[in-house]
Amino acid sequence: MGKKSGAKKAGKASEKAAHRPASPLLRVVHGSVPPAPAHVGSVRDVLRLHGGAIDLAKADARATPHAPGGKQEALADIAAMEPRLAELQERLYAQAVAGGSRKRLLLVLQGMDTSGKGGVVKHVIGQFNPSGCQIHAFKAPTREELAHPFLWRVRQQVPAPGMIGIFDRSHYEDVLIVRVRELVSRGVWSRRYATINKFEEALHDDEVTVVKVFLHISYEEQRERLLERLDNPDKHWKFNPGDIDERAVWPAYEEAYEAVLQKCTTDIAPWYVVPADRKWYRNWAISRLLLEHLEELDPQYPQGHFDVAGERRRLLET
Repeated sequence: MGKKSGAKKAGKASEKAAHRPASPLLRVVHGSVPPAPAHVGSVRDVLRLHGGAIDLAKADARATPHAPGGKQEALADIAAMEPRLAELQERLYAQAVAGGSRKRLLLVLQGMDTSGKGGVVKHVIGQFNPSGCQIHAFKAPTREELAHPFLWRVRQQVPAPGMIGIFDRSHYEDVLIVRVRELVSRGVWSRRYATINKFEEALHDDEVTVVKVFLHISYEEQRERLLERLDNPDKHWKFNPGDIDERAVWPAYEEAYEAVLQKCTTDIAPWYVVPADRKWYRNWAISRLLLEHLEELDPQYPQGHFDVAGERRRLLET
C-alpha cells in the first residue's frame, strides 16, 4: 500500500515536472538549444530617424511595428532573445578584458515622465549580467556639476570598454528642460546641439556604439499612468506633483524633442523613436534594438595565448 502510494506520488511529480517550463539556463545545461528569436524585419530600419522634421503629435504612440504578434508573442520572443543577448554581452566583456578591445555600447533613454525609462532598465537591461552594465540616472545638476561645462558630468559616466552603459535621461536634458523652463538663454542652449553632435562623434571614434531611444508616450497614456500612481498607495513614492506641472507645458516639450530628434540624428548616432504606450512593445522593441546592434558588433571570445594541452597536463598533475 505504501509502495503504491509512493509510486503514484512519484508519477504525479514527474508529470508536473514534464509540464514545468525549464529556464533558459537549464535548457543549455541539458544540451538542448533555447528557441530562436522570431524572424521579423529589422527594428532598427523601421524605428530609425533619418533627419528632417518630425511631428510627434501625429506619431502613433500605440503602434507596434514589426512586432511578432500581440503581447504574449512579444513576451515569448523576449525570453527567446535573452540567452543570445547574454552571450553577446559576455563576448563583448571578454573581448575587452582579455583581448584589449575598446568596443562598448551606450543606450541613451529619453522620454516624457512615465514613458518607461525605469521600466526598460528593469525589464530589458535585467536580461544582462549586472556586472557588465553601467547604469546612471541623470538628475538635476549639482552645484559642482553646474560649475563645469554641461557635458562634464556626462563624460564621467561613459561606459568602460567591454561594458554596456545605460543613461536614464542624459546630456539631452540640457536642450530640453533648460529650453522649456528657460533655465538658460536661447543663445546658450541653441549652441548645444552642435556640441552634442561633436561629443557623440568623439564617442564613435573611441568605439562607443551609441543607441539613442526616444520613448514616445501619448498625453492620454501619461495621464493614466499618473492616475495609477495616485490610486495605488504602494506607488505614491513614484509620484511627483511636478509631473502635473510639466503636463501644462506638454506642447513646449514636444517642440523641444522635435528639435532634438531633427538636429541630433546623425549617421553614426541616429535616434530611434519607440512607441511606448504599450509597455510590452516598448520592452520588445528595445530588446531587439540591442540585439541587432550587438550582432553587428559581432564580439568574439579572445583566444588564449598559452599551450592549452600543456596547461591541462599540468593541472591534472596537481
